[in-house]
Amino acid sequence: MNDSSPTSPSSNNCCGDDASSFFAFLILRAWLGLRALVTGIEKFSGTVTKEVSLGGEDGGFAIMSEIKVKEYGFSLYHGVPQPLYEKLAEEPLIPGFALSIYNGVLGYVLIAVGIMILAGIYSRIALLASGLTWASLTVGLILLKQDAGVAWLGMHVALTVAALLLVKHNRFEAVK
Repeated sequence: MNDSSPTSPSSNNCCGDDASSFFAFLILRAWLGLRALVTGIEKFSGTVTKEVSLGGEDGGFAIMSEIKVKEYGFSLYHGVPQPLYEKLAEEPLIPGFALSIYNGVLGYVLIAVGIMILAGIYSRIALLASGLTWASLTVGLILLKQDAGVAWLGMHVALTVAALLLVKHNRFEAVK
């Protein structure tokens, strides 16, 4: 009997000996990378009010209206949403200067970590940074007694841990 059949454990296909673990890591890598990247990009979004003209064609009456539109830009940056920032600023365990720095870098860190995870750049370091970022966000929610958010971020940490355990099955990396 031939042991090199596609279903035998010793087959050497494109994904290595343990294709399931490779695909599991790939799925986690995609999810965690996209989650961090899109969350970071959203730190640069905001709602702006624009004035629009309705009607008025052919000399008719025009009605002016305001609509709210989501936009992205550096001027709209907010690492920590303003209501949360104000509540965290009142917490004695978080020094004001530390909160200010955290607020300033959070979006950039999330974007960098997301790109690194998706591209496979220093995967272990990127996943470690991702896990530490989610854990740091958890601290703020613990202080604000937001238990649902703590559990939600706990799932992010657990998925990051799973990815770290499976990273040895990574087959596609830009930089090891």
